[in-house]
Amino acid sequence: MNLKEYASYDGLGLAGLVAKGEVSPTELAAAAAAAIDAVDGKVKSVVEVYEDRTTGLDESTLGDGPFNGVPFLIKDVGAHEKGRKIEFGSRLCEGMVAEFDTNFFKLLKASGVNVLGRSNAPEYSIAASAENLLYGNTSTPWREGYSAGGSTGGGAAAVGVGIVPIAHGSDIGGSIRIPAAWCGGVGLKPSRGLISAGPVLDEGGFGLAMSFVQSKTMRDTAAMLDCLSIPQPGDPFIIQRPDQPYSSFLSTPPRDLKIAWTAEPLMDAPVDPEVVEATRSVAQQLEDLGYTVEEAALPFDHEEASRAMAHFWFFGFHKRLEGYARKTGRTVGPDTLEPVVLAIYELARTMDPHKFLDALDFLNKARREIGRYFERYDVLLSPTCAVPPPPHGPYGLNHPGFDPVEYIIHGDKPVQYCFPFNVTGAPAISLPLAMHSNGLPIGIQLGTRPSHDHWLMGLGALLEEAMPWKDRMPPLHVSNF
Repeated sequence: MNLKEYASYDGLGLAGLVAKGEVSPTELAAAAAAAIDAVDGKVKSVVEVYEDRTTGLDESTLGDGPFNGVPFLIKDVGAHEKGRKIEFGSRLCEGMVAEFDTNFFKLLKASGVNVLGRSNAPEYSIAASAENLLYGNTSTPWREGYSAGGSTGGGAAAVGVGIVPIAHGSDIGGSIRIPAAWCGGVGLKPSRGLISAGPVLDEGGFGLAMSFVQSKTMRDTAAMLDCLSIPQPGDPFIIQRPDQPYSSFLSTPPRDLKIAWTAEPLMDAPVDPEVVEATRSVAQQLEDLGYTVEEAALPFDHEEASRAMAHFWFFGFHKRLEGYARKTGRTVGPDTLEPVVLAIYELARTMDPHKFLDALDFLNKARREIGRYFERYDVLLSPTCAVPPPPHGPYGLNHPGFDPVEYIIHGDKPVQYCFPFNVTGAPAISLPLAMHSNGLPIGIQLGTRPSHDHWLMGLGALLEEAMPWKDRMPPLHVSNF
């Protein structure tokens, strides 16, 4: 199997070849390794390759789920596997090894994927761009030197260039959807609690974070949601799920929905005119498909949210880093943390706990107000990001002297449409539905009510057919090398 052929399939397509005996998981692993060798020097999406899962793969260790033998990358942040490195993109954690399998990893393994390495991410997933001093900067497949987004930039870029068809992602403020938008892929943040965060955590990020995947097709997204949305022992709550598999909604999209659309800024930060027009075009497409669509701005003050989140996301962060320092025998300081992260560490260490309680109050009020908006509308259509991928640099963490709160506000401006769905715990998906005149991708986001992920499966599949992206090929793709 040559690289062009390998990269032409999505995950279920490759698994289908394995099921028919036309290719083996070992051959797919070899193709993925060859793809890394061919193109990753340009994009820097992969930080480690597991030789025992490539050249030394024991096929009997793979799960027998629908993705049997499909090459897969795990993000260097969470959802880890026992005995493998987990470094969080940080010099403080360099060489650190995970001590247990997460529930996510166990479900992932059962799906059949071959986890053959780790993908790049910013230090502790803090930035909207996958840049770090440990492993370097990940580029979008559409232009070397331009951001792949963050924090799951490595996974999204690896999917976009054809290294793997599907990869792990996690999202506390847009970290699945931002890279999907800037790499031209599909990125779903599922409903809060739909996928287990155990066994150590009850919820990630005090309920704002979810793990899932980066993909390139709706059918891979839906099939993996079926694999991973299985309640695990001790999960703190079980949210409502449809009676049918999520995959079944690909062919039965929801009807009679009232869809709002907006490209109004949520912060004092402009939205690129071509991004606005792309959003308007998708709204028109949905209207042409028979939906009721109207323009309606979302009631959300993102600057206030950003200020609050600096005292929410990072509450107790210093304890976490000090724990890593004890494990690795290193010291927290400028030689082990990037400047913005060190400033956040100091903020956490001296934080007034009442600020955390104030942030909780903000989240509750914002959640209620957005909830009332979704009493009037079933789905919100918006840009995923306010701008196409920027060059590396402005949104990384290597900026001495940046006040942590001001950094969060600064970093949220280009990605301002993502965070409301972390606040509500509702699902949202980024779809690669447009291209900018500068040759870079534009992601369009659909978000809905909590536990209505199946609506997004149906609408996403409908738009995938109406506005197909399958044949759109980035310049940094394995088939070009």
